[in-house]
Amino acid sequence: MTKSIIVARSINHVIGKEGKMPWHLPADMKHFKQITNGHHVIMGRKTFESLPNSLPGRKLIIVSHNPDYQAKNGTTVFSLRAALDVAREENETEVFIAGGSAIYQEALIWADKIYLTLVHTQIEDGDTFFPILDSREWTEISRLSYSSDNNNPYSYDFIELVRRG
Repeated sequence: MTKSIIVARSINHVIGKEGKMPWHLPADMKHFKQITNGHHVIMGRKTFESLPNSLPGRKLIIVSHNPDYQAKNGTTVFSLRAALDVAREENETEVFIAGGSAIYQEALIWADKIYLTLVHTQIEDGDTFFPILDSREWTEISRLSYSSDNNNPYSYDFIELVRRG
């Protein structure tokens, strides 16, 4: 089973501000949907609760340290390892890890691939960050660059990286 991180971050590594994404990029939302559709998606409780609606077409696995927490429209587990086990037991071929910051930090140990949307902006007052990647561990295999437009206020790149070795 391929373990993939999927993330959108700013140039200065911001992924969140006050519990929300600090930008609105419809093209990135569409990209996320296309890549994750039909797969298991793992996320932390705060990320799950920040979603404006459920994610149809995906099996959600929510990581929470609260033993009483029960996610609607998803399976609740108590660790990232347990979430990966659920996906493996259900014969997933590629599982996606979608945040937040602590989940990403832990997932970098196991991840095989990263789908990164690099948003060409700096968010000076962001409060949630994606870890800095060790370039010795990751190889870029694909990059598609797009300019801002009427619907997407920032230019952005869709980048795919795979673990070296």
